[in-house]
Amino acid sequence: MTRYTLPDMPYDYAALEPAITGEILELHHAKHHAAYVKGANDTLERLAEARDKGEFGGLVGLEKTFAFNLSGHVLHSIFWQNLSPDGGDRPDGALGEAIDEHFGSFEAFQKQLTTATSTVQGSGWGVLAWEPLGRRLVVEQVYDHHGNVGMNTTPLLVFDAWEHAYYLQYRNVRPDYVEKLWSLVDWNDVIARFEAARAAA
Repeated sequence: MTRYTLPDMPYDYAALEPAITGEILELHHAKHHAAYVKGANDTLERLAEARDKGEFGGLVGLEKTFAFNLSGHVLHSIFWQNLSPDGGDRPDGALGEAIDEHFGSFEAFQKQLTTATSTVQGSGWGVLAWEPLGRRLVVEQVYDHHGNVGMNTTPLLVFDAWEHAYYLQYRNVRPDYVEKLWSLVDWNDVIARFEAARAAA
């Protein structure tokens, strides 16, 4: 059985300072993200055991646990690549044009994603995604790692709104943390994801 693995970080833990401290980034990657990877692998083993025994009484809980951990792994893997110590500014080209078309302006998009991330009730994510049926960009406010998500959308840019992503540095002021994320966005990575999603649709 293929196992999920924790990806290496594309930069040092301290590389995103002062926006995100090295302490937070190390805990976030080496502990929290690693726990989602382990959780996904462990749940797959439990599902395989249930199939072997023909015992599916706990299937609902196992499927929910798998969705939670796998989605956490996927979103964190994108999150690390979305950020860069050389990030910031705004996208140009086809992505910039699509943002203008679907949101009216970059500023309107920025405000919508900032608000979606800052106002998640409890834990979750703000996500810019490609929706292939309407062939458009959408902003999603994701609960936990997998709730409130449109089927078949592809995440392009993800902002982590879980407290472990910011609380040691920003305390309860999530909007300040979200504002700093914009200075780290690696638009080259987002553009590559956008182009791949459009081509696959």
